[in-house]
Amino acid sequence: MKIERITAANQAALQLPNEPFSRFGEFMVTRDDQGWHHHERLLPTPFTQTFPDEHYQLADIDAAGFALGAFDEATCIGLATFEYEFRWNHYLYLADLKVNQACRGQGIGHQLLDAAIPLAKAHGNQGLCTIAQGSNLAANRFYLKYGFHIGGLNTADYHFTSARGETDINYYLEF
Repeated sequence: MKIERITAANQAALQLPNEPFSRFGEFMVTRDDQGWHHHERLLPTPFTQTFPDEHYQLADIDAAGFALGAFDEATCIGLATFEYEFRWNHYLYLADLKVNQACRGQGIGHQLLDAAIPLAKAHGNQGLCTIAQGSNLAANRFYLKYGFHIGGLNTADYHFTSARGETDINYYLEF
C-alpha cells in the first residue's frame, strides 16, 4: 500500500465511493472550567449509514488544497481531502476521510493523515482540524486515538435539516 497525492494521472481516485459504516453509539461532549469532557453512549440497536457520494473534481480540490489517496497497486482504497485556507487560524482542514469498508482497521486513515502533515507544514499550517458528527462514535474514537483534542461543539448546523439534533465535534491537532 502506498500514499500518493492526487494529480491528473490518478484523479479517478477522487471518485472513491462512500461505503456503509456502523452507527453504534453517540459521542457526548460537555465543557466546564477544567475543559472539554466526553462520554459514550452505545445504541441498543446499531445501524449502518452511507453518506452520499461527493463527485469531487480535481480542479476544485487543488484550488482549495489537495487530496491524498491510499493505493493497493492501482486501486484506490482510501481518500483524504484537505483545505489550506479553510479558516484564518493556520490549521489545515481535513474535509473528508474515507477508507474502503474491507480495508478499515488497518491504519490507512492514520497513514493518510501522516502523509498530509509534511505538506501542511510546507504550506505554513501549524496543525490539522476537522469535525466529526456526534452520532459517529467510530470517527470520534479515531480522531482522539490519532492525537486530536476536542476544541468545540456545534449544536446548530443541522437545525434546519433532516438531521436536526445532530452535533458536530470540532477537533484540533497542533504540530
